[in-house]
Amino acid sequence: MSGSAPEHSGENVEYRVAHFRDRLAAEEPGELGVRAEVRAGAVVVTGTVPSAQCRETVLRTVREELAGLAVHTDVVVAETATPDHAEELP
Repeated sequence: MSGSAPEHSGENVEYRVAHFRDRLAAEEPGELGVRAEVRAGAVVVTGTVPSAQCRETVLRTVREELAGLAVHTDVVVAETATPDHAEELP
């Protein structure tokens, strides 16, 4: 036995989540509006991004950095289209 920590120990998970956050901030798309945290043994990634392409980049980064972990994602694309009709106010 090597005596090393298990691959998915709490410390390792926190390190991987921190690396994921750093990578999101440093690379394209530089998404600081996306949050990642460990809850009940799983990584939860949430946030709003400006485009579908940006969402795909975030999800790809999740797959690369957090492979093998239980991950729940709720990353949505912000609606940026102009309204096609006037808002009806009471």
